[in-house]
Amino acid sequence: MASNQEKGKKGEELASVWLINKGYVLLHRNWRYARFEIDIIATKDGVLHFIEVKTRTSDRFGNPEDQVDKKKLRHMIDAGEEFIYQNKGWKKIRFDILAIKLYKDLDPDFFWIEDVYL
Repeated sequence: MASNQEKGKKGEELASVWLINKGYVLLHRNWRYARFEIDIIATKDGVLHFIEVKTRTSDRFGNPEDQVDKKKLRHMIDAGEEFIYQNKGWKKIRFDILAIKLYKDLDPDFFWIEDVYL
């Protein structure tokens, strides 16, 4: 069985391809600020997207998106604010979640949650 890190890396690879196919331009993967990390920073149609990718191989512990709690969102916002401070000029931003379920012998299932907030 794959480790959580391997599963997460595979999920981020799949997410990158999925986003590119949807017309997003990827700016950064695994962007770090202090102890916080944003999985993917991308842009589309003049909007800057901070994207959390969650990947699961079973529903035993719930859906992948259920793992993004208020604390994680707060960390995304804090890191996003720092990114905007370092990269001025963005007028429109969004925080999104891309949940991926990996099934044996089936295509991955993608669930896109746009514009999440606390």
